[in-house]
Amino acid sequence: MEDKNEPVSLPEVLSVFPLTGVLLLPGTRLPLHIFEPRYRNMVHDALEAEGVFGMIQPFVPQHDNFPRPGVERTIPELYPVGCAGHIERWEKASDGRYMVQLRGISRFRVKEELSVERGYRRVRPDYACFGDLEETGSPTIDRPRLTKAIDRYAESRGLTLDLDQLNPIPDTALVNFLGVAMPFHPSEKQAILEAGSVGERENILVSLLEFGGETTAPPSDTGSRTLN
Repeated sequence: MEDKNEPVSLPEVLSVFPLTGVLLLPGTRLPLHIFEPRYRNMVHDALEAEGVFGMIQPFVPQHDNFPRPGVERTIPELYPVGCAGHIERWEKASDGRYMVQLRGISRFRVKEELSVERGYRRVRPDYACFGDLEETGSPTIDRPRLTKAIDRYAESRGLTLDLDQLNPIPDTALVNFLGVAMPFHPSEKQAILEAGSVGERENILVSLLEFGGETTAPPSDTGSRTLN
């Protein structure tokens, strides 16, 4: 697997990869298996430029995300907010498939959608509205409250967790990691993504953990499921 370690520059025109139930937040990492020709084109073009593309959810959840004949000619509505990520590591298989590791950089709001390029969708993003690139210090969270909510969530589902493993993770990174990792419904993940601050994200996360989240979340498999 190759590393792409050049300085990251956020593009004014951002290619986007719509995927139901998959969340990327600044600082988190997302492995992706890219096999559809249009998204192979997207990754190739990104690697030739800044190495950046955006993850975004379709507004109406796609319950299997599998591409079907003719789906490339449809244009499902997208949520207005996604997250741009940088390809940190990548590997190209002999048949043209890509394995990539994407690191979240900045959320964005879609200002307008542009014409399709080589089969994939593109938008003009507004990064500044979230301020993810600004130096804002290290916000603190109520870790005992969050830990208690995680413990209750796990207990209600018969899960055994070693919560001590969470202790070394910084506050912001912990909230973002849990937001990405927990099996919440796509609309709930979108609420976490759109939260204006880490504190707001923590409050949403705790509420979802305490109330158990929705149980009808469609399966999401970042290795093999795609949508326009």
